[in-house]
Amino acid sequence: MRVRAHSRYVRQSPYKVRRVLDLVRGLGVEEARNVLRLTPRAAAEPISKVLASAVANAEHNHALDADDLVIAEAYANEGPTLKRFTPRARGRATSIHKRTCHITIVVAERNDGRDD
Repeated sequence: MRVRAHSRYVRQSPYKVRRVLDLVRGLGVEEARNVLRLTPRAAAEPISKVLASAVANAEHNHALDADDLVIAEAYANEGPTLKRFTPRARGRATSIHKRTCHITIVVAERNDGRDD
């Protein structure tokens, strides 16, 4: 059984979020929590919240044990870009792109029988 959780419109670049997701992909839930707690990147906080949500979904909706869960999939897709302008010299303006992303984490039982 695979259980997923999403966080949409996170105000961080998907490139920066993917760097942290690469650290926890394939790990067990408890080990992933420890890695995220000790990672000094800002993306670790929203990722740990999504991981907690996925584990809570698995426990509450499907009666799975949190100790047997592993992160099967973890990815960050690009969300809408907020376009802003800042003034520059000689009356010009430069565009600023504030990127957002959608974080998805899928947890599965450690022995779910799939060939991943």
